[in-house]
Amino acid sequence: MKTLRFYVNTGKAAAGTACGRLSAMADGLGLSVVDDGSCDAVVALGGDGTFLRAVHEFPGVPVLGLNLGGLGYLASVGESGFYNALKSLAEGRYAISERRLLEADGRFAALNDIVLTRELSGHSARLDLEADGKLVTRYMADGLIFATPTGSTAYSLAAGGPVLMPDSGSFVVTPMNPHALGVRPLVVPDGVRFAVTVRPRTDGNSVKVGVYADGENVRMLGVGESVEIAKSAKTAKIIELEGFDPYDVLARKLGWSGSNVR
Repeated sequence: MKTLRFYVNTGKAAAGTACGRLSAMADGLGLSVVDDGSCDAVVALGGDGTFLRAVHEFPGVPVLGLNLGGLGYLASVGESGFYNALKSLAEGRYAISERRLLEADGRFAALNDIVLTRELSGHSARLDLEADGKLVTRYMADGLIFATPTGSTAYSLAAGGPVLMPDSGSFVVTPMNPHALGVRPLVVPDGVRFAVTVRPRTDGNSVKVGVYADGENVRMLGVGESVEIAKSAKTAKIIELEGFDPYDVLARKLGWSGSNVR
């Protein structure tokens, strides 16, 4: 790495000060800091939301996440590790992980997830899920989460979905508050193409369903309308510093250590 672009969450009070400090560190390590996309890497300074915005704003450019508070799975390097992270970039001690993206209707890409959720109706939605042209089931739920391995530790996990390893070659479909106890998350190969259609409710109430890609609303669906969800031909490039261990990140972030048994 020779040139860096810092992408800062201006909503965090400490971001401006930290960015100035990091720029000075980078200069001392022989790294040039630029203000445009002509860089070898983007350093996202904030949290996971900042990281996702950086991925979308600089497609194809490797992104490293530095965390300023919060949980931070994607932006997993804490402040105590900032200098060593930049030093690793300057010395080439890193790998670039190509992460799968999902797309809605072949246009709207997501690194974490594509979410279908009912909009302000107070009623659940009836959603038909098809996989490669075959009907899987009809959900009565608040919505569905289609998550990549990268996004399996985000909204999907909070809704009861499983954790997928980054290289698992799978996607997970996680229902949100389904009206059936037997309904569980579904893990499928990432080559599966999905279609979701909004069906009318039996009580006649109208339900609008929003489609969100990494938290951004990209479509609204009415009754009878469908959205297609599939793996994108594009990928996101994530910088993994020397010694990166996804199991260690999970153990630290989720508290997978010790025991509650006394």
